[in-house]
Amino acid sequence: MGTNANRPGPESPRATWREVPSTVLTLGLVSLLMDISSELVHALLPVFLASVVGASTVTIGLIEGVAEATAAITKVFSGALSDRIGNRKLLIGIGYGLAALTKPVFPLASTSGQILAARFIDRIGKGIREAPRDALIADVTPEGIRGASYGLRQSLDTIGAFAGPLLAVALMALYDDIRAVFWWSALPAVLAVLLILFGVHEPRTSAPEPRRNWPIHARELRRLPRAYWIVVAIGAVFALARFSEAFLVLKAQADGLALSLIPLVYVLMNLIYAGVAMPAGILSDRIGRSNVLTCGLVVLTAADLTLA
Repeated sequence: MGTNANRPGPESPRATWREVPSTVLTLGLVSLLMDISSELVHALLPVFLASVVGASTVTIGLIEGVAEATAAITKVFSGALSDRIGNRKLLIGIGYGLAALTKPVFPLASTSGQILAARFIDRIGKGIREAPRDALIADVTPEGIRGASYGLRQSLDTIGAFAGPLLAVALMALYDDIRAVFWWSALPAVLAVLLILFGVHEPRTSAPEPRRNWPIHARELRRLPRAYWIVVAIGAVFALARFSEAFLVLKAQADGLALSLIPLVYVLMNLIYAGVAMPAGILSDRIGRSNVLTCGLVVLTAADLTLA
């Protein structure tokens, strides 16, 4: 991970957001809209499950665990499939489309099983879209500014992640009804899908790869470099220590935070995230991906120890 191959060369350009391709900016706006939609729901969903549906803490944890595991597993297949068919935009559209279709389920739900089904489909959509979306960013971005491109998309994504809870606070003040707030989540989700259809353009530089044993052949896994497997192993270890933000929301409620202000927990967390993502991406273009990644893992470890 510390080899020269992991660092940009001495002639690499010093990237800024102005040099990022328009397709990357569009994908960032799509992420922003969908995150507004999702966080309108997620910022209030744990409280909705506990106080309206009557779900236990164990059930809430199960729903979140199944949802995130579904997304993680689906990514393996969607990334390989986008390589095979040579059409990343199609899978991106399907992924965001599935997420948009689930939004009306949340205000109509009356049981935890219905919420679980909606979250399951929503996370399938997330798993389908993420790997092709990231691959498309790599396809359209010159190597010297890829860190900036990923950083810009992540920053826009995270702006949506704190704009959504802020909007939830405003709508709760207006309606004082969680179901009414959930209905509003459908609007930005539909706008995100329309933006994909009319604003994302995929380069046609080569034919799709010939179909082999699908989705992933053992020979292809052996071709992946050692550095890749090191990053995967580190990511897996840190993923084991991750807990759902749903429990932070429940903790805030238990400590007496007003229902209308609970989404502010997400706002603060994602405000910091959005401010760091773009500079970290640009920094990785200059000093190397592994150095920035290591710093991030150290900060994550310190944060988890502080919470513990």
